[in-house]
Amino acid sequence: MKYKLLVLFIFVSYIGISQTKVSGVIKDDSGEPVAFANVIFKDSYEGTITNEEGRFYLESDKTYTTVLFSFIGYTPKEIELTERSNFNMEVELEEQANSLDEVVIYSGKQSKKNNPAIDILRKIWENRRSNGIKKFNQYSFDKYEKLEFDLNTIDSALIKSKLFRGMEFIFDQTDTSRITGKTYLPIFVNEAVSKVYGDNDFNKVKEELLGNKNSGFSENQTIISFVKDLYNEYDVYDNYLKFFDKSFTSPLSRTGIQTYNYVLSDSSFIDNKWCYNIIYYPRRKNELTFKGDFWVNDTTFAIKEINMQLSKSANINWVKEVYMEQEFELLNDSVFLLKRDYFLSDFSFQKKEESRGIYGKRTTLYDNYQFDQPKEKDFYDEEVYYYDKDVFNRDDTFWEENRQEVLSKDEEGIYKMLDTLKTVKKFKRLYNLGSILSSGYWEFPEWNFDYGPIFSTFGYNAVEGLRIRTGGRTYFTQNDPWRIEGFTAYGFKDEKFKFGISGKWLVEKKKRLILSGGYRQDVEQIGASLTTSRDVLGRNLASSSIVGTGTNDKLTSIKLANFAVEIEPVRNIVTRLDASYRTLKSASPTFSLDYLNDDLLEPIKSDINQAELVFTTIYEPGKKTSGFGVERRTANEWFPTFLLSYTKGLKGTLNSDFDYNKLQFAYRQGHRLGGFGKFSISFEAGKTFGEIPLALLSPVPGNQSFFSIYNSFSQLDFYEFVTDTYASLHLEHNFGGRIFSRIPLLKKLNLREILGIRGIWGEISQENINLSQPAFQSIYGTIPLLPENIAPNKEMYYEYSVGVGNIFKVFRIDVNFRGNYKELPDARKFGVTGSFGFSF
Repeated sequence: MKYKLLVLFIFVSYIGISQTKVSGVIKDDSGEPVAFANVIFKDSYEGTITNEEGRFYLESDKTYTTVLFSFIGYTPKEIELTERSNFNMEVELEEQANSLDEVVIYSGKQSKKNNPAIDILRKIWENRRSNGIKKFNQYSFDKYEKLEFDLNTIDSALIKSKLFRGMEFIFDQTDTSRITGKTYLPIFVNEAVSKVYGDNDFNKVKEELLGNKNSGFSENQTIISFVKDLYNEYDVYDNYLKFFDKSFTSPLSRTGIQTYNYVLSDSSFIDNKWCYNIIYYPRRKNELTFKGDFWVNDTTFAIKEINMQLSKSANINWVKEVYMEQEFELLNDSVFLLKRDYFLSDFSFQKKEESRGIYGKRTTLYDNYQFDQPKEKDFYDEEVYYYDKDVFNRDDTFWEENRQEVLSKDEEGIYKMLDTLKTVKKFKRLYNLGSILSSGYWEFPEWNFDYGPIFSTFGYNAVEGLRIRTGGRTYFTQNDPWRIEGFTAYGFKDEKFKFGISGKWLVEKKKRLILSGGYRQDVEQIGASLTTSRDVLGRNLASSSIVGTGTNDKLTSIKLANFAVEIEPVRNIVTRLDASYRTLKSASPTFSLDYLNDDLLEPIKSDINQAELVFTTIYEPGKKTSGFGVERRTANEWFPTFLLSYTKGLKGTLNSDFDYNKLQFAYRQGHRLGGFGKFSISFEAGKTFGEIPLALLSPVPGNQSFFSIYNSFSQLDFYEFVTDTYASLHLEHNFGGRIFSRIPLLKKLNLREILGIRGIWGEISQENINLSQPAFQSIYGTIPLLPENIAPNKEMYYEYSVGVGNIFKVFRIDVNFRGNYKELPDARKFGVTGSFGFSF
């Protein structure tokens, strides 16, 4: 999706002419830049502050003739404006001789004692629960949201580049950002109107979408959900503001005194309310902090206005600039409610001033607040999944009546521009390229067919050698009520074809009743996961690895037929019943799944025929999804996942071999810990009742590749431990650069430190060992086949890792250490794994 948006974000324009624009730099009389100085149009509240380099940009729709520059310890300065646009101004402020001490204090760390700004901050903390919608039991309001993406830093070189040849018309009109002063081209706009209901007693919120409109990509909820997830709503009164997968320390946080410097800068009437102006800026570099200022009322200590600009040195990837501002309106003499929220981010590969990027902007307006109108709890729990196409195709009359902010003529022109652009062949080719990179499928819309996934075309393992795969799926729209997909593959070493086909059908939309089924013949590494997947076409990463720590030959040839019924009776609680039939046998002459058989004519069997019923319940509270078809995409993160599964082996059914029962439980969740980084936990437990062979047991997931694989043990080989009862725990903490940012030689690299520990306890019965004696002998050789030699039952097996992430922004390296069981033959005591990925 990130790649698709990157391609889409290159193609539309509009013009918006501001009446007054100024930009430049402020320096003192010695030529040093003056950071955090005030820049304001005379006789107005429209202003900004300089950044760490003393630079500023300010614009207004109104016409002003004078701009004021001020800073504590310097003589204020007025400059008359001779033109509408005044760029590259160089302003010099002179120090006031009688306030030199103030300058020294203000330019460095501020005192935490006897600081009036901090006294006011403490009053804000005391009154935070008495401000805004949290003061009422119930609330509702109308919400209008406009999302926009723009290609920025437009110059003649870009306009004349080959990329835009044939599409030069999009550069006929550009505009200038009022925040950064850079020129830009709008390339995507999405508008949404909704009604929001909330209950502070139940701690429930429900948002009903009434209308949605976007430029050229109607009904594309995937793009819309992705963009909205980037810009999570936030409350400035919270200790941490969470977006871009990060936790930023709020300037109103209770930890703010340790994180920010605060200065009481000014006081004035705003909307007939006396307010204080407080400037804040970070105490240290390389932390997730802001600089800016806010106005706070002198009696309620509620925020009237606030702006926040991301610190230049913040440890965040792909984002060069973040600017946020909120405005609050007075409901009565004591309640301030959010009226307008503006969020701008500048996505770029580099943080250099001249580098190009993409602006992401969100403007949200709130109106028609109503309070203390209670609704039943079921109103908030009920989730309507039915897709209302009309919501995404509202007419112009609807938008004229429901927009809280009228679009400019140029903004309205974006819709027409993209409609024209979609007819350009070159644009279509670029759009298709972005689609392939984001989805992994090559689209053939004229056939309603997608070819792929293209990233699974090539693979390698010791059994198949080089493996080539081809496949595809039906695709009419993202809200298809049914979908069919399949694949075929060929291994050049085993000279065998593999194939699979599956289909699924959304029978009932509101409760999401889905029927699915399929069949697959393939080669699989079933020792790479504790929880058996019933995904007919799924294949884990461990099944193919070009290089590794050992030969990946312990592979299984699997034939799987599966039919499933799935329903979501309550939001985010999915129950599923699978009926499956599997045939399992070794795919390699060096690996055995043989087991003893009571039949004298065949005392040792090599293949297993197994019919099973599997009942699974998955609960994911807080999960949000996009789409209304048989397949949906997850639109958020950081929600917990609980899985409970019961498997019944059906001996005799279709000549099935074994009768057994298996219980499994799993819990996974990531936590954002504010300024202390991110913490993730994964816990799994399971037990099998009955005698079963090796192929149906629970091998401890090993990892013989040089890649870090989730929920596996990097220092274990496949089948090094095998269990029928187990409990495993994986813990990992990413400090997000909190330690490295304090080390002089490392802080500029923006590296991130990671610690992990993984452990598993398990046991296996002697009966299960005896049943698969031939198989275990082929794996463990002359080692006595006793439970303590096959399962980690003496003590929990554990390993730990120390990692460094964000290397060149995309690489991570983990150094893994085996904690115990080092005396086992060929035990790997030390290893290095790595991973590659994009993250903020």
